[in-house]
Amino acid sequence: QVQLVESGGGLVQAGASLRLSCAASSHTSSTYRMAWFRQAPGTEREFVAAMSWNGGSTLYADSVKGRFTISRDFAMHTVHLQMNTLKVDDTAVYYCAADRRSWRSLDSNPEEYAYWGQGTQVTVSS
Repeated sequence: QVQLVESGGGLVQAGASLRLSCAASSHTSSTYRMAWFRQAPGTEREFVAAMSWNGGSTLYADSVKGRFTISRDFAMHTVHLQMNTLKVDDTAVYYCAADRRSWRSLDSNPEEYAYWGQGTQVTVSS
């Protein structure tokens, strides 16, 4: 079992940057696939980015490619999401997700991830 705690959300203007963090409770999380999803009111949970257990592979949604970067700090058991050039459409609750099946390919399907954080709100104003 692993617990995930997100932080770093907030209210920013369009064009600004934010860095989200996801702290994992267990050192075994360093062997997990990790991902970020987001959910705006009235919409389904949407894939944002994912990283393999060793950091060697990444996957991004087309809507954030070139603006967002996922990274891992193995020593601190933390995953980050650097978000640049934020848009109003990026407004959502952002969730960190993890899955211990490291041998599986990166996936944008939320059902592939067993562990979830409580979410952090990101609001981008025009």
